[in-house]
Parts: sequence; structure tokens; C-alpha cells
Amino acid sequence: MSRAVSRGFTLLELLVVIAIMALATAGVSLAMRDSSQTALERDAQRLAVLFESARAQSRASGVAVVWHSTEQGFQFEGLPGNALPTAWLTSGTTARAVLGTAAVVALGPEPIIGPQAIDVVSAALPGEAGAGQVLRVATDGLRPFTVQAVVP
Repeated sequence: MSRAVSRGFTLLELLVVIAIMALATAGVSLAMRDSSQTALERDAQRLAVLFESARAQSRASGVAVVWHSTEQGFQFEGLPGNALPTAWLTSGTTARAVLGTAAVVALGPEPIIGPQAIDVVSAALPGEAGAGQVLRVATDGLRPFTVQAVVP
């Protein structure tokens, strides 16, 4: 008596494979999601690096460089046209003056520039002054610009 050999997968095996693929896809999609807070942190960190770059260029050329916010993003006055970017990475990100300071940042050419700070704000995060919605890019004038959390 010869027995017929069945080839292929059982329904249970196929369901297990589909379930594993669904879990893997869900994990990847959650890992790739970019939250508004992460985008705000990335914009603030980028601004700190741009400030340091403009500061170095100002000291090297001996020309005063001033940063200020615009409706489309921001601008570095004193540098050649396309020397540094002038737009935020994320739409809805803006900068505002810290209370008691000017809405501009003077970046040189002096080696010591004095304490300065700018708040980076995301329109994508709800509320007026909740935690995590505002990050401060600041320096004491001697050390590099750093990103700091603003405590309400």
C-alpha cells in the first residue's frame, strides 16, 4: 500500500507566519515614527550647531555675524548668501526671544560674546507652556551653545 505524500503547508503554519510578519511590520512602523518632540530636539540641536559654525566663521573672517528669526525660518547676517541654511527642518518650528533678552543673537567676531539664549518652539505640540514644548539654545558666552529644557 502506498500512501500519498502531501506537500505544502498546513493552515496553522501559514497563520503563524502571517502573525510573525504582522508583528514585525508593526514594530518597524513604530520604530520609524518621528514624534513632534524628537523633531523639536533635532531642530534645536541643529540651531546650536549652526550658531557655533557662524561663530567660528565670524571669528575667522573678522566680520560681525548676527542671527535673527524670520517668517520663513531664520537668517545669518554678515555671512555670504548660502554659507549656512536658513530654514527649519520641521514646519511649524519657530524661535522666540527669551524674556529680558533681544530676539537676535550676536555671534562674533569677538571670542567672548556674552550670555545669549533663544527659545525654539514647536507649533505641533499642544498647549502654551507645557513641559517639553520649548527648548532653549543658550550660551554663557565662553562655552559652546547647548540645548536646554525649559522648566515652566
